[in-house]
Amino acid sequence: MIAAEALLFGGNQIVGRWFTPIVWTGYILFVDALVYKLKGQSLLTAERLELLIIVVISIGGWWLCEFYNAPRFWKSDLELWWHYHNLEPNLMLRRVGYDWAFATIFPLLFITAELFRLTIFKRSTPQTTIKLSKPAVIMLIVLGGLGAIMPLIYPSPWFAPVIWLSLILLLDPINAMRGWPSIAGDLARGDWRRLWSLLASGLVCGFLWEFFNYWAISKWTYTVLYLGNIKIFEMPVLGFLGFPPFAIECWAMYIFFRSLLTPKPVSLSTSESIWIESNV
Repeated sequence: MIAAEALLFGGNQIVGRWFTPIVWTGYILFVDALVYKLKGQSLLTAERLELLIIVVISIGGWWLCEFYNAPRFWKSDLELWWHYHNLEPNLMLRRVGYDWAFATIFPLLFITAELFRLTIFKRSTPQTTIKLSKPAVIMLIVLGGLGAIMPLIYPSPWFAPVIWLSLILLLDPINAMRGWPSIAGDLARGDWRRLWSLLASGLVCGFLWEFFNYWAISKWTYTVLYLGNIKIFEMPVLGFLGFPPFAIECWAMYIFFRSLLTPKPVSLSTSESIWIESNV
């Protein structure tokens, strides 16, 4: 990360264009090492196959977000919320850059959340329980499904908040009903640690995303209709409110798609780790 920053500010064009995937790869290595120091194991040291699964789901998950951003993606002028600049002109290399950058999103969010879970939110003290009735769970799934479909039928910059909330409402209750790790299941047991860890991870990583992006050569900017002229780096200030729920959305997507790959172990629903550990 330090080397990338030094080369970027030293005027290195290659690093400047590939800065996002380079610096976030360094971030993952750094924070994973901190997790290993605290826990004795981490994604890179003990769960490399799980990391590969997370990477694949991360790439697919962000391409889904890209589809929402440009639902008629063959029209380059229809980017609703974020817009890329100074991209690699070679289309094949550009795709490598896209996928490498997208591959870092879920891992960096989950590793950062795990770091928070092992430190600030380590203690498990009895907290308020929130148990949803089955009709309430079904209602959340319906609302989430409608929210996921609406921006595709009526593309509009005003629907940005819907994208970052709808998949949570859709997938997390489904994960809970199927007995997989879920925020709904955690809250029903009065365990808020995973929720707070993911929210904190989204906020910290979101700030760092924008910090690193601001000086990069290949970068993105935003169209946010709510106080869009008041910015921190390239992000309108209210846009930072989307990062905490985005972390939960990514995690719900990971659990849902991960659940399609293997039968559910008996103890999996109470797993404390942010990701699914093979030794659970």
